[in-house]
Amino acid sequence: MPRAGLDPAIVTEAAAGLADEIGLAQLTMSLVAERLGVKAPSLYKHVDGLPDLVRRIAVLAATELGDELRDAMQGRAGRDALEAAAQTVRRYVQQHPGRYDATTGVRPTDPDDPLTVALDRTMASFAAALRAYALDSADEVHALRMLRSVLHGFATLEASDGFQMATDVDASFTWMVDFLDLGFRAAARR
Repeated sequence: MPRAGLDPAIVTEAAAGLADEIGLAQLTMSLVAERLGVKAPSLYKHVDGLPDLVRRIAVLAATELGDELRDAMQGRAGRDALEAAAQTVRRYVQQHPGRYDATTGVRPTDPDDPLTVALDRTMASFAAALRAYALDSADEVHALRMLRSVLHGFATLEASDGFQMATDVDASFTWMVDFLDLGFRAAARR
């Protein structure tokens, strides 16, 4: 019988918090059980092992990020929406590095997969950030991929202390957003 008060959502949230603290690669069922004050075998009544738990963390993270992107971008367009999206990704990765890491290693299984739904919401927010640029429809997927790649790269490098040069990281971030804005505007004029 499952322990009273535990359910898949509680186990996932505890594991996500732990992943943020120690890193996703260090996460184990034993550590999650310890965090929750139970024995590791009792977690298997709520999740189907570590791969399932990591997948659930990915769904949680993609959902959270999608919600934060939607809220940050509401009522914004053009560079303002782009900057709001960029700042949101940057902040989320800084605050939740473990759960964000979970989103990069799992693949959706089908259109009804909760991960598909969550990732689609995130991509829809990125698409909304680009809408005001009026890109040619043939360029939209390329622009989305570039935007996601650039934001992911910057945020994950910063979160892992990958920027070792003395130049102010905030100044580099602003320069990056300006460069993206100019690039998207130039692409739309082509």
